Amino acid sequence: MATPSATAPGHALRDDVERLVLYTEGQSKISRQDVEQTLALGPAPRIIAVQGSLPFVTMKPFAQFLIAMGYPASRIRNPHDGSYSYSGYSDSTELAGSLAWYYEREGMMPILIGHSRGGMVVIKVLHELAGEFGDKILVWNPLTGEAENRITIRDPITGAERPVVGLKVGYAAAIATGKLPRMLLGEWTMLPRLRKIPDTVEEFTGFFIEWDLIAGTLGGAEPYQPEGSAAVRNVTLPADYSHIAIPMTEHLAVHDATRNWISEYVPGERPPAFPANLNIDATNILHAAELWYSIKKHWCQEAQRLIRAKRGRVAAGG
Repeated sequence: MATPSATAPGHALRDDVERLVLYTEGQSKISRQDVEQTLALGPAPRIIAVQGSLPFVTMKPFAQFLIAMGYPASRIRNPHDGSYSYSGYSDSTELAGSLAWYYEREGMMPILIGHSRGGMVVIKVLHELAGEFGDKILVWNPLTGEAENRITIRDPITGAERPVVGLKVGYAAAIATGKLPRMLLGEWTMLPRLRKIPDTVEEFTGFFIEWDLIAGTLGGAEPYQPEGSAAVRNVTLPADYSHIAIPMTEHLAVHDATRNWISEYVPGERPPAFPANLNIDATNILHAAELWYSIKKHWCQEAQRLIRAKRGRVAAGG
């Protein structure tokens, strides 16, 4: 793949980035070079990483992994408080309203990833967007932390006015989210919905750990199922994975061996060979590779949508 010159004029560089981002469409794998020399130079969707119920187990290590792999830090950091991890007790209606706010202003739908209780919050946001908890959602301004007095946005892709309810997220994931804690915490509204993924997401991945005592997935877990058109994958992780330590992935971007393995990973294909006789910590590498693959894919797709919309407006004289 050709790459833009680092010394090219700003306008020419932007043209090259747009051409190269569009060029990646249809590829089954976006390489490390593609990320560093193409995607990282263009627009990126915001990532909202929601932690679990324990305040000392945050998604910051996962955010640091993504940043080290080439994802823009500004698109992971919470603009309200500068953190890299959203509370597991975030209000799902407010989060749904903030997705609309981001989409309207940035032209790209955020990516949602939640760990433990945060995974439940992510799934609840999808059901909020489906209108299951109310037919109206206020736009939520994440900068001020307040709702705006409106329930519609101007769609940045189509230009049409549309309600918040019905918006569709490109990618979402829930990591080690179990039904047992929902029962113990009395989160009854989510019990019948926890494993049902509505059409308000294009692609969803649910991660389980074998014999996860905290999540209550003992001897197997009920799989996630689409309610309609959502593409849903269920990924079972080995029993030696730790429910508490699963966000700890930043070390995987330090060494070229683990970084390259993750970059070459494609779900459903035979994993690339891992170099033997290396004293390198590869803990949590499987779900990190799964998530990085999907994040790259939807990063590229969201950029393509935005670029096509901009080009369409230029061609129409807008």
